[in-house]
Amino acid sequence: MTDYKNLKLRASSNPHIRNGEDTRGLMLDVIIALMPALLFGVWHFGVRVAISAVVSVASAIFFGGPGAVFWMWAIAFLGAGSAYIESALSQVWKEQVHGEYRGGPAYYIEKGLKSRPLGIAFAILTVFGCGLALPGIQSNAFGQAAAHSLDIDPWISGFIYTVLIAYVVLGGGRRIAKTAEKIVPFMAIAYIILAFVVLFAHADKIVEIFQLIFSCAFNQNAAYGAVFGLAIQWGVKRGIFSNEAGQGTGAQASGAAEVSHPAKQGLVQAFSVYVDTLFVCSATAVMILATNAFNVADPANAGGFIAQFLPGIEKSNFTQEAVNTVLPGFGGTFVAIALFFFTFSTVLAYAFYADSSIAYLFKKDASGPGYKYGIILTRVAVIAATFIGSVSSVDVVWNFGSAAVGAMAWFNIIVIVLLSKPGIATLKDYEAQKKLGLDPVFVPKRCGIEGAELWDKIVPEHYAKELAALASVGLNASLVKAGDYGMSAGEVTEFAAKLDRLAALKPVGGES
Repeated sequence: MTDYKNLKLRASSNPHIRNGEDTRGLMLDVIIALMPALLFGVWHFGVRVAISAVVSVASAIFFGGPGAVFWMWAIAFLGAGSAYIESALSQVWKEQVHGEYRGGPAYYIEKGLKSRPLGIAFAILTVFGCGLALPGIQSNAFGQAAAHSLDIDPWISGFIYTVLIAYVVLGGGRRIAKTAEKIVPFMAIAYIILAFVVLFAHADKIVEIFQLIFSCAFNQNAAYGAVFGLAIQWGVKRGIFSNEAGQGTGAQASGAAEVSHPAKQGLVQAFSVYVDTLFVCSATAVMILATNAFNVADPANAGGFIAQFLPGIEKSNFTQEAVNTVLPGFGGTFVAIALFFFTFSTVLAYAFYADSSIAYLFKKDASGPGYKYGIILTRVAVIAATFIGSVSSVDVVWNFGSAAVGAMAWFNIIVIVLLSKPGIATLKDYEAQKKLGLDPVFVPKRCGIEGAELWDKIVPEHYAKELAALASVGLNASLVKAGDYGMSAGEVTEFAAKLDRLAALKPVGGES
C-alpha cells in the first residue's frame, strides 16, 4: 500500500504537459503565420499603411506612452465600420465629372442629406486640409529622416522634394508618378520584411511588450501613470490619422473606383483599417518598444521625459533607430529612402483629393474659369505647403495637420451617422444577393435609395449579365417578400418588371 504521507512530490508550474518549445519559438511561429496576410495587405494598401506605421505610431508612443498602442487598436474596430459606411455612400452617390467618377462626403451630403451648402462647406474644408495642412506632415517626415540617416539638410532635401512634387502636380511628371506607384508596393513589403527581421531578433520580448501595452492602457503601470489620459487621446488621434477612417479622404478615393456594388468598395476599405492598425502599426509599435527606441514626454514638465531611451532623437526617427539596433546604418538609410516614396505618393493623393473637391465646387460649370483657376491655385497651395512643411518643426506640422483632420473627421462622422441607414442597406442588399449565389449588382431601388441615377446607367452598360441573373433569381416572388428593402408587394412586382427591361438592354459595345 502506498504511503501517501511520506510520498515526495515535486511541484512545477503549469502547463504540466510540455513540448520543449520556449516563448521565443512560439512567438516566431506567430510572426511567420501572420506574414502572408500582412504582406498581401501591404501590397494592396501600401502607401497609407506604410507611412502611418513609420510616423503615427512613434508619435503616439512619444505623447501617450506604450498604452497608446492599445487605443490605436480600439479605434480600428470603430474605424472599420465608419470606413465601410463612408466608402459605400461615396459609391452610391458618385457622379461622373470630366469623364471620371467622383465621389466623397460632399457628394453624399448633397444627395443624401439634400444640402448643397453643407456639401460646399465640406469641399472647402477638404481643400484646406489636403491642400494646405496635410502635405507638410509628409514632407516633414521625409526631411527629418533624410537629416537623421542621410545627413542632408532639410532645406536641401525639402527643395528637391518640392521640385519633384511640383513637376508631377503641375502636369508634367506623369512618368515620375507612375514610377513611384510601381516602386511603393515593393518598398512597403521590404519595410515590413525589415520590421519582421527586427521582431525575429527580439522575439523573446514580444510577450513582455504586450503586457506593457495592456498595463499602460488601463493605468496599471505606475511608471506611465502620468500619461494614462494622454494614452487614450493620442492613441485615438494617431489611429484615426493612420487608417483615415471617418476623415472622408478615403471616401474620395473610393468614389473613383469602378465596382458593381457599393458594398464591395466599402468592405475593401473596412479591411484596410484592420491591415493598417492591427498588423502594420502593431508590428512597428512592438519593434520600437522591444528595442527601447523611444522617449515618452512628461506632460507636467515641458521639455522633460517620463522615459528617455534616445536622448536628443526626434520622435519621427524612433522607427529608424529601432531598425538600426539590428542593422546598424543600413536600416535607418532604408527607412529614409522608403519614406521618400511613401510620402511622395501620399502628397499626390492629397492633391487628388483637393482636385476632386474643386471639381465638386464647380461641377455646374466644369469648363468655366472657376474650375480652371481653382485647380491651379489648389495645386500651387499643395506645392507651397510641401516645402514649408519640410523645413518646419515636427510639432508645428503635426498640430496644423491634426486640426485639419479633426475638423474633417467630426464633420464627416456626424454626416455618416445621419446616413447610416442607406449605408447599412447596401450591406444587407449585398449579403442577400450573395446568399442567392449572385455576383451582386447595385440597383438603388432595392435599398430604398433615391438620387443615385448614375447606377441606372452603369449597371446595364457594364454588368448586364449580373443584372440578368438578379432579375431571374434575385426578385423571384418566392425569394423576395413585401417589406424587403422597404418595398411593398406592389413595388416588388413593379420593380421586377423594371429589372427585366433593364436586363434586356444591350451594353454599349458589348453583348447582353
